[in-house]
Amino acid sequence: MDAVKDCLRDFPKEARELYLNDAVPYLDGPLSPIQFYREWIGPNKPCILRNGFSDWPALSKWNPAYLREKVGTKVISVAVTPNGYADAVNRNRFVMPEERHMTFSSLLDIIEGKVKSNGVFYVQKQCSNLTEELPELTGDVQTHIPWMSEALGKQPDAVNFWLGEESAVTSMHKDHYENLYCVISGQKEFILLPPTDRPFIPYELYQPATYRQNEDGTFEIVDEEGSLKVPWIPLDPLNPDLDRYPSYRLTKPLHCTVKAGEMLYLPSLWFHHVRQSHGCIAVNFWYDMEYDIKYNYFQLVESLTNAVGSL
Repeated sequence: MDAVKDCLRDFPKEARELYLNDAVPYLDGPLSPIQFYREWIGPNKPCILRNGFSDWPALSKWNPAYLREKVGTKVISVAVTPNGYADAVNRNRFVMPEERHMTFSSLLDIIEGKVKSNGVFYVQKQCSNLTEELPELTGDVQTHIPWMSEALGKQPDAVNFWLGEESAVTSMHKDHYENLYCVISGQKEFILLPPTDRPFIPYELYQPATYRQNEDGTFEIVDEEGSLKVPWIPLDPLNPDLDRYPSYRLTKPLHCTVKAGEMLYLPSLWFHHVRQSHGCIAVNFWYDMEYDIKYNYFQLVESLTNAVGSL
């Protein structure tokens, strides 16, 4: 068991020495599909592209006045939480947001401070909400990224629209997607950890629950009865409890800011934590990952990490 622990400790170090960058690199624009695949998708490395979608009308059009006119009366799904943390650990529960249906104009009233609210509001529904709930806006963007679709040989599984308050935070997690994250206005702050750092990232099982706002404005946590426990990361990378999770000291997080007009390529299985400026608008494209030998290797590392426990 000690030998396995030593291997798991050395594994992330070797990855950093062999191929990982010390910071997220910038590209001046898209590469050819085959070159992007060879240099970034295949090696599973993130990068930020400038001028990746400079022809989108959304960059100049998407302000509150335009959005009110275009989709103000549309009813959309909005995540509401007391503290801005949706899908995160709270009081030994994995707590999901209250999903509220409201008009886009009502959301903008809250974002612009015209209406006061006790909760934190965030459009974050990830079931291709741009094409499903807001198809009127698709003419201002692309519904896929042609060079990425060609590189991967597929269309995106989902195209998601994001808009929220500064307090809305996405807790540390990973996705099984190749992710192109395009910031339209404002900026996003990402903390990234490669899949090879998995031995140092804690997971625990939690009872799933949901926030519910009462008539007096307070929130309560309501258990999802009969649901299986959810594995989730309890650690907050902004304030990690290193006494409880000492192995996290061995990680090498990458910090990057994605500004308006920039596109982050976030590879599959990379752990990420996200903050944003107030009223930031973004669109992201989720392309399903290939469940190939790299995924197989990741599952092996995850199984070994779970088997040996704390490093």
